Amino acid sequence: QVQLVESGGGLVQAGGSLRLSCAASGRTFSNYAMAWFRQTPGKEREFVAAISLRGTTYYADSVKGRFTISRDNAKNTVSLQMNSLKPEDTAVYYCAAGVNPPKNREIHYQYWGQGTQVTVSS
Repeated sequence: QVQLVESGGGLVQAGGSLRLSCAASGRTFSNYAMAWFRQTPGKEREFVAAISLRGTTYYADSVKGRFTISRDNAKNTVSLQMNSLKPEDTAVYYCAAGVNPPKNREIHYQYWGQGTQVTVSS
């Protein structure tokens, strides 16, 4: 199993940037695909980005070109660089780990962090 802890959230103005980090501990981090999801009150949790074991990346259309997911297996971390932030990016962001190839559905991820709040003001 993997334990995940997100950090780096905060308040930023539209057009600004934030970098989220997810620190992983436990069993064999490098064997998991990693992903970021986000959730706003009243909405379902939505896929943001994912990265495979080998570093292939996937993005939701809403963030493509603005967000970058990366991983450092040696440090057991995954990051989400968020640029050109928009108010609609406001959400709690969750780090997730799964044993299957990257997918955009929650069911494919077995381990989840507690989330970190990102608020983008207009």
